[in-house]
Amino acid sequence: MADVVAGPGLSEQIRTVAWLRWRILRNSLRNKSRRLDLIGLIFSGFFSLLFVIGVTLAFFFVTRYLFEKHLEPLFGLVFLALLVWWQSFPILLAGFAPQFPFRTLLRFPMNLSAFYLIGMAYGLADSAALAALVWMLAMLAATLVAQPSAASALFLVCALFTVLNITMERLLGAWVEKLLAKRKSREVFFTIFVLAMVSLQFLNPLMQKYGHALVPMLRSLVPYLWLLPSSFAGDALAQSAAHHWGMAFLKFSGLAMYAGIFTMLLAMRYSQLYSGEELSEGVAPARKQERTALTAQDARDTVSFVPPQVLAVFRKELLYLKRNTFLFFGLVFPPMMLLFFSVQFGGAHPTALKKGVSPDLFFPGMMAYLVLILIAPSYNCFAYEGRGIQTYFIAPARFREILIAKNLMTVSILLCELALCVALVGWRVGLPTTPVLFATMAAVVFSIVGQLTIANWASLSYPRKIEFGKMQGQRNSGMSVLILLGMQILFAGVGGVILFSGRWTGNPWLPAEIFAVLAAAAVGGYVSSLDFFTQLAEEKKEILIDALCR
Repeated sequence: MADVVAGPGLSEQIRTVAWLRWRILRNSLRNKSRRLDLIGLIFSGFFSLLFVIGVTLAFFFVTRYLFEKHLEPLFGLVFLALLVWWQSFPILLAGFAPQFPFRTLLRFPMNLSAFYLIGMAYGLADSAALAALVWMLAMLAATLVAQPSAASALFLVCALFTVLNITMERLLGAWVEKLLAKRKSREVFFTIFVLAMVSLQFLNPLMQKYGHALVPMLRSLVPYLWLLPSSFAGDALAQSAAHHWGMAFLKFSGLAMYAGIFTMLLAMRYSQLYSGEELSEGVAPARKQERTALTAQDARDTVSFVPPQVLAVFRKELLYLKRNTFLFFGLVFPPMMLLFFSVQFGGAHPTALKKGVSPDLFFPGMMAYLVLILIAPSYNCFAYEGRGIQTYFIAPARFREILIAKNLMTVSILLCELALCVALVGWRVGLPTTPVLFATMAAVVFSIVGQLTIANWASLSYPRKIEFGKMQGQRNSGMSVLILLGMQILFAGVGGVILFSGRWTGNPWLPAEIFAVLAAAAVGGYVSSLDFFTQLAEEKKEILIDALCR
């Protein structure tokens, strides 16, 4: 009876939660769509693995070089790079990282210590943390080769630096979660984030033009880097390599003080969560306003040539676009990037090249970039439907009308963006020759219509729910991402070969003729596929409802 009252111990609670998470993952793989999703994520992670391997080699050779040239004081910059990576990458890639369900775990009889340790363990299993651990192991291997006597000091510094970064990352995540509990704050945060990311693209041209004035200012800020925990870590290693044990102990104590402060703050934040803090974005009750009844004239459709089912869904998509602030501000991103590329590579005086890229090459490349960015949401076009997907199966409309309306919305956005970007290219770089212009426009039609057909199939076969106003955990299905990547490579390869065929054959109008035939074939294939997708939607009804209504 005493064992029942006392409850399970700390280690048993952690083992139980780990076992539960493993069972949930294994049972989820019984679903065919989840298995395909996992396969897609594995293929996508292959490219991330190549990046990690390349950076690992860089850390190995940099560490070895610093020891061989006796430049140990520069290790503070190495640890600063690790710190920036560890804290910024989880935010930049929050939509692709699995999220820890803290509030779900609080329903179980778990003590605060187990709750805290599970949060720390999950932070250690984050993709950014795993990459940083691999890089620190590369530093340790280089130390064993170049200066084995400093390996023990580096191991202690890396261990404490790992605890510090995990604690900081979990604390920042908890604070950001509280900050983004309200939709308005999420929208403001996302707007600032997008503007900051776009502004960073113009940093290089500004540095080339005004760098002579910024360099002295940046040099004046370098001495203050010793206040960062990365400087304490690098100085502790440098002093240990020089056998200055007193200074090494002092620097190590400063790093430990940082870790202790962030540990205390994280414990306070988790104690608030554990005590029952509830974050909600519900609106306060308000008096309902009386709505005037619509007259027959008001209810009449103004676009009579469009079927009413298509028009109704199209209006709903317009309302979704107004509600989805993330997507709305995302429409500003492609023109800004095109302006950046024109400054870097186009025009009479590019900043990245000695001679600007010709309009015959720059214009098709930018149009392909726009299609790549703007067509991606169509591969999961039911993402924001949620429980509303059930309405489509009981409404007096076939899925061909629903898909036409969603594709019409995508085409409308693409046409507006393309018109704006064509004007920007003509202003900054100049328009290409007439054959290249017509060939590019026909290639855009071929690519858009052809990809919409594949995107409709992917949306019905591999749906994934995405909620308004959230950044974390919002991503498409792994198979959907893999299909998108494959289609982009295929269409880009075919388009590139056809565009260069005019130069190879000496006939400048040949690419335009080929793309015109392919565009007509793509339109015919799209129209003929709509009835098939209507039947496919009935077959995939359970998959759609299960994925979007949970």
